[in-house]
Amino acid sequence: MHFFSSDFKLGILGGGQLGKMMLYETRKWDIATKVMDASQEAPCAIACNEFVLGKLLDYDAVMDFGKDVDVLTIEIENVNVDALEALEEQGKTIYPQPKVLRTIQNKATQKLFYRDNNIPTSEFTRYAYTSEIKESVQNGGLELPFVWKSAQFGYDGQGVKIVRELSDLEGLPNVECIAEEMVNFKNELAVIVARNSKGETKTYPVVEMEFHPEANQVEYVICPARIPEEVAQKAQAVAKKVSEGFGQVGLLAVELFQTQDDAILVNEVAPRPHNSGHYSIEGSFTNQFEQHIRCILGLPLGKTESKVAGVMVNLVGAEGHTGEVVYENIEEVLAMDGVTPHIYGKKMTRPFRKMGHVTIVDADMAKARQVAQEVKEKIKVISK
Repeated sequence: MHFFSSDFKLGILGGGQLGKMMLYETRKWDIATKVMDASQEAPCAIACNEFVLGKLLDYDAVMDFGKDVDVLTIEIENVNVDALEALEEQGKTIYPQPKVLRTIQNKATQKLFYRDNNIPTSEFTRYAYTSEIKESVQNGGLELPFVWKSAQFGYDGQGVKIVRELSDLEGLPNVECIAEEMVNFKNELAVIVARNSKGETKTYPVVEMEFHPEANQVEYVICPARIPEEVAQKAQAVAKKVSEGFGQVGLLAVELFQTQDDAILVNEVAPRPHNSGHYSIEGSFTNQFEQHIRCILGLPLGKTESKVAGVMVNLVGAEGHTGEVVYENIEEVLAMDGVTPHIYGKKMTRPFRKMGHVTIVDADMAKARQVAQEVKEKIKVISK
């Protein structure tokens, strides 16, 4: 099949920042794109060849969208899988495959997949409703503290809460959920695995993630992770085992815990480009978005090694600011060597909303991390 400067059309479900950065690559290669999102203000709207307004969880909207594309992919997991399965039965090529999405969409079935495939993960208990947890604790079936996670539709720190006492359950939605054992970890790590439709597989270097204590969002991504080589190799091996188990086509971002005794446990996965791979735009020989396109089109995979050390800083809306966005002090950040801001195109900010990121690259990792701290302290995402 001819992809470049042809009648080929790639469909993307989701028009957010991940889709926008994917479109950088399709435009580079002159691949025609069609994108659907529920918001007319979606970052992808101005960059794709064709934009469709529609809800990603609406069966009919997804069916209609998929009818005239040649390959269909996603930039967010929360899409109507029933429609994707129906389109696949009609002969449409969909990556990641709907069966993979169905398992990953639900955190309970995702955790069961790890257990069934002998993939190391934290202990957990599955509940049909949050209201069942209190009785389980009172009867000794579950010990405090634990991590509560909604089985579906959690995203960017939403749908997750540490429960240290029963009162912490108050106000949580009464939905299907899991209670995970809290892991005493040294580091939170991630590995992106790329697999194309011909079965070729490559892994990116292990990255280290530092989280915001309140928002449960990644603040910094550091590549390479500051861990011993044997731990890095173990993390990559576990990530590859997860990818092999799913057999997904596309990218699979595998989030991991490094425990105090250097065991590696799988936390969660995302079957798409991921925040932990943004550093690759400036830092890698092949960035994650180009690699995803290579995967789903069956093209040879690109080199995953880094050119230089990289640190990514997330730009999120400042607390106490809602409204039209202003990037305070961005000119000062632009004057710093090795610093590249990425603005996602969201016109309205609110507390902790992801509005962009900044990549810092340097031959010296310590220097890159120091500059990242300076960037974090300097730039502010506020409202007018």
